[in-house]
Amino acid sequence: MLSRAFTKSKRSPKNGDNITRSESILHEYEDCIVGFMDDVPLVVCGAIRGYNGARSEPTLREVLRASVGVMGESCLGITEKVVFLGGKVCALKRFRSVRLGKGEFGRRLQRVAQISRRCEHLVPVLAYLYSKRIKFVLCDYYPMGSLHDLLSGGRDCGHTALNWSQRLKILFTAAQAILFIHSLSPPKERKMQMNVHGNIKSANIMINTDFTACLSDYGFAQLARHPDISDTGQCTPPSPATATETVYSDEMNQKGDIYNFGVVMLDVIGGDKGMGDYRKCVLGKKEEIVEGRMDFFDFSADGKERSQAMQVLAMALECTNEVAEERPPIEQIVKTISNVFECVI
Repeated sequence: MLSRAFTKSKRSPKNGDNITRSESILHEYEDCIVGFMDDVPLVVCGAIRGYNGARSEPTLREVLRASVGVMGESCLGITEKVVFLGGKVCALKRFRSVRLGKGEFGRRLQRVAQISRRCEHLVPVLAYLYSKRIKFVLCDYYPMGSLHDLLSGGRDCGHTALNWSQRLKILFTAAQAILFIHSLSPPKERKMQMNVHGNIKSANIMINTDFTACLSDYGFAQLARHPDISDTGQCTPPSPATATETVYSDEMNQKGDIYNFGVVMLDVIGGDKGMGDYRKCVLGKKEEIVEGRMDFFDFSADGKERSQAMQVLAMALECTNEVAEERPPIEQIVKTISNVFECVI
């Protein structure tokens, strides 16, 4: 886990090794990690409710000891679960590489933290650490996990984890978060694009117990160095853990956000059926889907629910249009989902 940022593994991982095996590495190396460096306090971006440490802010030593498991991995970094003494649980986002100096990184992250506190559907940023060998952000933890967790968990068990009403509620509240971001003014501060998320995907949509959504990682794509292009300019193939991210757009603009939310909508409605040609397949089979001759939806959809799902599907197809200028604005998406959602609740 975090110990990997400071130590070299005694052996290279072989194919099939589980990423969570790093749990044993933590205790093996902890003493030597903190033995050759002073304990470093995290920079707190706001009050961390429920944290009862010896100081007003957590330290690197505390985080190392609190890290209990890897929750996910992306092209930008690794997400871990940390449980502090006293019971406070947080999610830690560790960057593989950042493209900013310490001062600019801190300035941007403090601004991101301020903005995230203004919207109930954005995951709050609590604290961060920028040192020579490790850079990470501490965020709120969501016991329900992400939308990706809920969808893939249901599919892996052979059953549907979410009903239509819950799926609509998640999409509606996630869309509200995007609307908030896209409405920010001024749209740009110095060199940072404030009115763009930059990394919308199902793994970054966290779910509350009432099935409302909170969008995480706002602004993080403008902090981290994207690993797809090496220092020599050569493209590097995605790892198995990040290969599924290739279905999303990496456009750092609002139309890119819209495209990625369209991919999320397709996954919520019909499941991950090979996104490469998914849109073309749906367009070609749309009549069969409408008439119920094709088993498409990832949940039980009959009568009104099928009609409502078709409205959302039509919007998802507009969002994933290959021509960026023809994708709808977020205001139109929110209105469409809201009209459908009002018929359900």
